[in-house]
Amino acid sequence: MRGSFTAKGQATRGRIIQGAAAVLRERGVAMMTLDDVLARTSTSKSQLFHYFPGGKDELLLAVAQFEADQVLEDQQPYLGCLDSWDAWYRWRDTVIQRYEEQGDHCPLGSLFLQIGRNTPGARAIVTELLRQWQEHLATGIRAMQTAGHVPASLDVDRTAAALLAGIQGGVSILLSTGRSTHLHAALDEGIMTLRNAASAAI
Repeated sequence: MRGSFTAKGQATRGRIIQGAAAVLRERGVAMMTLDDVLARTSTSKSQLFHYFPGGKDELLLAVAQFEADQVLEDQQPYLGCLDSWDAWYRWRDTVIQRYEEQGDHCPLGSLFLQIGRNTPGARAIVTELLRQWQEHLATGIRAMQTAGHVPASLDVDRTAAALLAGIQGGVSILLSTGRSTHLHAALDEGIMTLRNAASAAI
């Protein structure tokens, strides 16, 4: 359906989604209303239902996709080129900086704590986000194997899954406490596991 809109229509639709995402982060799914979104985006009700005829559920699904895309975009270009130890540490620093700056308003929090639990169809978006994220990490580990920095015997998918789980846990604690100590530890230990595997193979 998105492709049937004019460039102006797509821009309007995008503005509504971004406005809804901002309202959701501030108020949560239960308290968010379409009137809040209309006020935030200076949009009429007829406009909103033109782009989202399914109402709030359809809009929330679009917000879920927007937030999922944002999670990965926030880590670029580093997530896409994890081919050296320097690249891994630049990615680490970017992840920590993003989540510390975003705090309670991070897209991952919106997805996992709000939309993903309450919106039909959103779980599939969350599942696909995690699949893509893990695959980026796995691709980086394979690049390190090709370069000879990580042993070929390392279980790439399992290592990438563990690293991703550590990040998610660290972000959840950050959202609950406001402290990024656990996120630092998860990333440092995950990268150190790769480096220790390389040392053990020598």
